[in-house]
Amino acid sequence: MATFLYRLGRGAFRRRRLVALVWVALLFVAGFGAATASAPTSGSFSIPGTEAQRAFDLLDKRFPGMAADGATARVVVKAPAGAKVTDPGPKSEVEKMISGLKDGPGAAQIVSVDDPYATQAVSQDGSTAYISVKYDVSGMELKDATREALTGTGKAAQDQGLTVEIGGDALMAAPETGSGEIIGIMVAAIVLVITFGSLIAAGLPLLTALIGVGIGISSITALANVLDLGSTTSTLAMMIGLAVGIDYALFIVSRYRAELAEGRERDEAAGRAAGTAGSAVVFAGLTVVIALVGLAVVNIPMLTKMGFAAAGTVVLAVLVALTLVPAMLGFAGKKVLPAGTKSKLFGKGGKGGKGSKGSENSKSGKSGKGEQQEGGAEKPNAGTRWARFVLRRPVTVLLAGVIGLGAIAIPASQLEMGLPDDGAQPVSTTQRKAYDLLSEGFGPGFNGPLMVVVDGGKEIADGTADRIKGLEGVVAVTPPHLNEAGDAAVISVIPKDRPSSTQTEDLVHQIRAGSGDDVLVTGATAMNIDFSQKMNDALLPYLALVVGLAFLLLMLVFRSVLVPLKAALGFLLSVVAALGAVVAVFQWGWLASLFGVEQTGPIMSMMPIFMVGVVFGLAMDYEVFLVTRMREAYVHGERPGQAVVTGFQYSARVVVAAAVIMIAVFAGFIGASDQMVKMIGFGLAVAVFFDAFVVRMAIVPAVLALLGHKAWWLPRWLDRLLPNVDVEGESLRKHLAATAGTADTAGPTDSPEDPDKGRKLVNA
Repeated sequence: MATFLYRLGRGAFRRRRLVALVWVALLFVAGFGAATASAPTSGSFSIPGTEAQRAFDLLDKRFPGMAADGATARVVVKAPAGAKVTDPGPKSEVEKMISGLKDGPGAAQIVSVDDPYATQAVSQDGSTAYISVKYDVSGMELKDATREALTGTGKAAQDQGLTVEIGGDALMAAPETGSGEIIGIMVAAIVLVITFGSLIAAGLPLLTALIGVGIGISSITALANVLDLGSTTSTLAMMIGLAVGIDYALFIVSRYRAELAEGRERDEAAGRAAGTAGSAVVFAGLTVVIALVGLAVVNIPMLTKMGFAAAGTVVLAVLVALTLVPAMLGFAGKKVLPAGTKSKLFGKGGKGGKGSKGSENSKSGKSGKGEQQEGGAEKPNAGTRWARFVLRRPVTVLLAGVIGLGAIAIPASQLEMGLPDDGAQPVSTTQRKAYDLLSEGFGPGFNGPLMVVVDGGKEIADGTADRIKGLEGVVAVTPPHLNEAGDAAVISVIPKDRPSSTQTEDLVHQIRAGSGDDVLVTGATAMNIDFSQKMNDALLPYLALVVGLAFLLLMLVFRSVLVPLKAALGFLLSVVAALGAVVAVFQWGWLASLFGVEQTGPIMSMMPIFMVGVVFGLAMDYEVFLVTRMREAYVHGERPGQAVVTGFQYSARVVVAAAVIMIAVFAGFIGASDQMVKMIGFGLAVAVFFDAFVVRMAIVPAVLALLGHKAWWLPRWLDRLLPNVDVEGESLRKHLAATAGTADTAGPTDSPEDPDKGRKLVNA
């Protein structure tokens, strides 16, 4: 594979205009498709195999239109202190609002507007009432005029002293890129400038990553309605695609600069960068894709689509790194190096040459600092010093890392899961205010009514309603509503407690336990309960599948049993610690104000399984990039301890930069107003921090130091069975030696005066 990637990278470098044109054309086509596509919907939500889903399916058959996916809104009105909404003045204002909705600009998309005085939607104390509005399309498909008419409904009533707030999914809008994401990109740019010491080299990974993400997001937008993709699908794809896109390009550019410092010709350096670092990029990307595509085993269509869409952006990031990045390096010329090394490396002619004096001098210049040393003339870089420190105290470092992450993971034992509703919105939003007004006027359970669907006639329905009335935790039960055929009924149950409470969950289980197959419980609250249970049931099978496949993949890469095992165990430690941090902030409220968390509550149900998938893929990125260099050094004759030092000497700086970039990108989403996006951004940012800086930078070298030669042990029979993927590039070196001669391909770094420099810099 290394030989193929070498040819691909060198070919892209030489035909850079054609390659760049193809990628720009793809961006244009995808952008055109996104611009001409209809507005994306919120995506249908279903949970196959659950009682709540069976109830919705029954509703579709027996009550056509009742289970439609159209948006809904509740316009909540509260009278001033001492007054009631039934008083003539407030009542007149409410009736004006109803007329305005029915006859206003958005009337064409409205299915019904319920009069609160006719539907008994008035609180017992008369202080609060609500107008129910149902639309014929989802919130994402509402026209701007319709949404503006809804938000402007209560302006006149507010002027008369009434409080008017609006809840429901009708106010849902497409997610927009906020300042947080932009700050994340800016931080990534600063890190790249510091790492490379060149604006061109720093800007190149950003540019190529944005092109890849642009194609991915535009394609998702163009296909959103065709594939029924949810509104959060593009957000996840952007989050993952941008992070890995920058990282993969970073590794290719860094390796290219290292090859130039070795005196390679520019096209040869591009080819070798693609053949060596590119091999690691392919396998790192493959682990991320496995983790994301593996979300399909959960059997929830929305999650499956999110995983496949994000996996598509990762594939694009890999392809961009292997083709567009070498092409852009061709355009960049000598500007990819810091100013102090350009003249030394290229000379007046602008090209490097093997054995040239300039290339030798460049080794001690800025471009080599932190990646390569001049035979003791320069003090060891930070990666080398840190690796030697860990080798001297492996047990201390190992215990500190494990105990520290274990302590942070403790809150994960108190994890409570649910799905966010308007009660999880920031307290400053009208949705949250409407939620609170309904809770005050009608009780906490009013925001999450249970829908009981009876597959039977009036007698069965009446008996079911009477039984539910006698259950603890029930505030009200509506009379059964029969369909036209009289063979099915719907009963609305108002719980005593808020939708996300354990008491409401217990009530759902009580209703189900005392009913037969002809009585089904559904509604948003029941769907949330079933969704959480399905997530719990799927976690272990999913974990086994993803970790198992990745374990086999890493055995191919590292030719070892213990190294992949160590990688998997380290990942589990970092992801549980990250879940502990999420629980502490979003459920317990620790440092909540620092991260803009205005409302604590249960953790999003998909968070654990989602973090397992995404973080595992990203964690394996660092494992591959860091340990591959150690593997190469060990194969070429270095002692296990020295191989660890060599890996850190050449890879630590770039791995740290990649981790900081990824953390910055994910942390940028913490500023999002959407609670789900905020939680995902925080969880992924802390998970990458724990995995990169504690597990990969501390625990991994400590474990390898303690294992010694055993770390690279592989049974002979298994060694014969496993194909050789040659991430170290050994076949590439043999190929180049056979085609151009050993002397020509070796370069000045293979000179006997300094044999250490002759070893290739994998993933530098």
